[in-house]
Amino acid sequence: MEVDQEQKGNGKRIAWLERVIEISRSLSSTLSLRPLLDRIIRAGQELTETEACSIMLVDRKSGQLYFEAATNLSGVRSIVVPMEGSVAGWVAQHGEPLVVSDAQGDPRFSFSSKADAQSAFTTRSILAVPLIARGNVIGVLEAINKKDVAQFTADDIELLTVLGDQAAVAVQNALLFQQSDLVAEIVHEMRTPLTSIIAYADLIRRSESTPDQRSQFAGIIQSEAERINGITKNFLDLARLESGRASLARDPIYMSTVTHMAVNVVQPQADAKGIKLSVDVSRDLPTIVGDAQRLHQALLNLLSNAIKYCRPGDMVTVSARSENDHMVVSVADTGPGIPAEALPNLFERFYRVPDTENRAVGTGLGLSITKQIVEVHGGEIYATSEEGRGATFTFTLPVKDS
Repeated sequence: MEVDQEQKGNGKRIAWLERVIEISRSLSSTLSLRPLLDRIIRAGQELTETEACSIMLVDRKSGQLYFEAATNLSGVRSIVVPMEGSVAGWVAQHGEPLVVSDAQGDPRFSFSSKADAQSAFTTRSILAVPLIARGNVIGVLEAINKKDVAQFTADDIELLTVLGDQAAVAVQNALLFQQSDLVAEIVHEMRTPLTSIIAYADLIRRSESTPDQRSQFAGIIQSEAERINGITKNFLDLARLESGRASLARDPIYMSTVTHMAVNVVQPQADAKGIKLSVDVSRDLPTIVGDAQRLHQALLNLLSNAIKYCRPGDMVTVSARSENDHMVVSVADTGPGIPAEALPNLFERFYRVPDTENRAVGTGLGLSITKQIVEVHGGEIYATSEEGRGATFTFTLPVKDS
């Protein structure tokens, strides 16, 4: 009988290890960081049979830990996790797994109790393992609350450690690819304005150019230089948001105020093109918690985009309403709309809808930045459109944190 039980246990362990190998193959199939982190935490939750799983990464410059992804825990992304007074911090410093059976009674849980308060989640037990790549701890993977109030076992530790080893390699590769990919993209985007600057500077140097021509060429050079400045500013902004290094406030926010301020900024732009702006904000909007300046930036990006692509006589409407435990904010326009095949690519860096390149000038990073801002607030963003009948960009923000 004992032999049968041992064989069953070994069979289950082998099945789980085979599942880890299958998951490892899945992790190695992508170099996109955000989907990769999502796969890791879902795999961790599955393997350990827990209620939630989260992953934190170490910022290379500051050495701080940041929440990057979590299942069933909204609104925690990009929160700084202190090295002292946190389970993850202990694991990152010691480079070894840690099981906390009674989280509420462990002094290393002091920070996580604050995260619980923000996410409306109660942590009972934690299994945390380090993510080690090339001898350095690059992050921490945590499994939280064993289901059925069970305790973490040696098998759980082994499975999450093996997953952590595979995840660390995949994350390191994704970070390196992201870094080189971003550099390649910005160099590519800068090439065109730099070529214009060099060409027109050469024309100015030529003695046969007239004063009026030189003035015109200087104006073009200034415009292209401002374009490069905009690309670099937005590029750095996006890089900080994607890496979790952006400093975000956690203040009470009145979206009605944020909305009206954004509309006031773009009103002259709309008036100049003969586009009508409309605001439809519910009076009973709840207060949310977040960074008002960043959300103002997100709304400005959406409003500016709508006005940019609209025609004289079109209308742009920004609305905000409360829906269950979320706030829903939309920017809708009556412009030419977006082709169905372009919708899945709208939030990619430097993406522009085909055949619109000559109608609107920009860095191509606005929607990517907006998506990052919404996601670090625990929300989601999506676009809907029908060609010839306008487009609507909608994002949600959780309100239960407030």
